[in-house]
Amino acid sequence: MIDFTNKKILIAGAGKSGIAAAKLLSQSNAVITLHDSDSKGLLDEGSIRKQIGDGFNGRIVLGGDPLDLHETPDYCILSPGVPIDLPFVNAFKQAGVTVIGEIELGFCFSQGRIVAVTGTNGKTTTTALTGHILQKAFGNTIIAGNIGTPYTELVRSTGPSSYTVAEVSSFQLDTTDSFRPDVSMILNITPDHLDRHHTMENYIDAKFKVTRNQYAGDICILNHEDPILVERAKNLMPGVVWFSSGHELEDGLFVKDGWIVAAEKGEVTKICETDKLKIIGEHNWENAMAAIACALYFKVPLDVLRDALYSFEPVEHRIEYVKTVNGVKYYNDSKGTNPDASIKAVNAMTTDTYLIGGGYDKNSEYDEWIESFNGKIKCLLLMGQTREKIADCAKKHGFTNYRFVESMEEAVKYCAENAKPGETVLLSPCCASWGMFKNYEERGRIFKDLVRAL
Repeated sequence: MIDFTNKKILIAGAGKSGIAAAKLLSQSNAVITLHDSDSKGLLDEGSIRKQIGDGFNGRIVLGGDPLDLHETPDYCILSPGVPIDLPFVNAFKQAGVTVIGEIELGFCFSQGRIVAVTGTNGKTTTTALTGHILQKAFGNTIIAGNIGTPYTELVRSTGPSSYTVAEVSSFQLDTTDSFRPDVSMILNITPDHLDRHHTMENYIDAKFKVTRNQYAGDICILNHEDPILVERAKNLMPGVVWFSSGHELEDGLFVKDGWIVAAEKGEVTKICETDKLKIIGEHNWENAMAAIACALYFKVPLDVLRDALYSFEPVEHRIEYVKTVNGVKYYNDSKGTNPDASIKAVNAMTTDTYLIGGGYDKNSEYDEWIESFNGKIKCLLLMGQTREKIADCAKKHGFTNYRFVESMEEAVKYCAENAKPGETVLLSPCCASWGMFKNYEERGRIFKDLVRAL
């Protein structure tokens, strides 16, 4: 554990991760400056101090660049939204400053067993399900990270017998150094966040940082259907546990005759029936298998494991059933912020579907998404920055039944007036929410409010 006493610390970013880091470090007698560029002028120092709470005597600087402070800290703590290639980050590194992120900071104070879940898609559901299982089995389990509550906010609650299940993004992993989970999971890797990582290789490297400090006695849970993971697994230090939605394995988790089963040296144990799970779609069977692999590593009794799997409710914004109106089912998949995630949502639909998409451009390509429609999508409603790019891609693939809308309200109204009984309306934007909404949560809640008001 690092001793931060009297160390000069600059926390970059005054969002919830930065505030949680400041709150944690305020108990360590560190000399803290919390800085945010606040480019839109939306932040208020008084509100930030209130969120951090009593005991914080540090500075809060809003506006400008950290280099404008003309001082060199001992440590710089980057919030996940702060790119690691900004000029001030490079300048600090050249000056010998230790630059880490919120996950690395939390690890400095963490106790007990740690599970880290990453991947392009499925992280939130798998994190929530794994935490649900471990809580049922052992109690004393915290769920933190990119799922919503910063790791640094909850880390003081950990103890020698506790379990922490953390959802960790590529942004968060980019700023780790000594972070070491007992169990790591990489669920899948498909192109995403290339506006931030610049190349696919950088993005893959960031994801695999979750494994770099693991020991031989630790495990990494990987998707056997992902060729990137199969190739990279050859050089891993921890033991590898595979799961597969498409193949029977000699060792690992797979689906057979309507059951998720676990095989060890060819001997198969039935774990749960897929049609009794409340999370729908083949991709959610993969998420469940990853969680099961973790549970078996920690020796969760089979009856407890099965009950936890069957009782788990879908997470908000991930193929979340909202309401049936005039015989039309509405689903909220606002967390579908990239093509691979939205493909999974489309594949989970079983009837003709009105699909609402579009948003902020993360330099994604949409060909595979359009190809996944496969006659199932009756109408595509497009909004936001990417709508014309997606429309051009759709035309290229022979799909012309799309419509531009200016707001979520207009999209829901059109669907309500045109969808017939037995059909489905799916919000799965395939894009980030920025530009029209604060985040995917706000986008999803606005959609649900509009549907519930029909």
